[in-house]
Amino acid sequence: QVQLVESGGGLVQAGGSLRLSCVASGRTFSSYNMGWFRQAPGKEREFVAAIRWNGGRTYYANSVKGRFTVSRDNAKNTVYLQMNSLIPEDTAVYYCAAARYAYSEPSANTDQGTYGYWGQGTQVTVSS
Repeated sequence: QVQLVESGGGLVQAGGSLRLSCVASGRTFSSYNMGWFRQAPGKEREFVAAIRWNGGRTYYANSVKGRFTVSRDNAKNTVYLQMNSLIPEDTAVYYCAAARYAYSEPSANTDQGTYGYWGQGTQVTVSS
């Protein structure tokens, strides 16, 4: 069993920044790709970013490319999402997820079905 706990969400003005954290326990964290998704009110959950098991490669949705950065610290079993230049359209509940299998490339983890474990989510609200 894997537990994922997100933190770092909150209310921020447009143009501001937030850093989300996700701490994992219960499995060899460093062996699996990790991802971030988000779900806005009335919309389906969508892919945001993914990172390779060793942190050596990342992959982003076009909507966040150049503004968001995903990273991980395997010694701390933690994955991060640094969000800069936030816009109101970024308002959503953000979820971290752990890949179901040992994929090589994070580009293979844009689909929710490739993840086996999910956190409870953290709310991010960007005011205009």
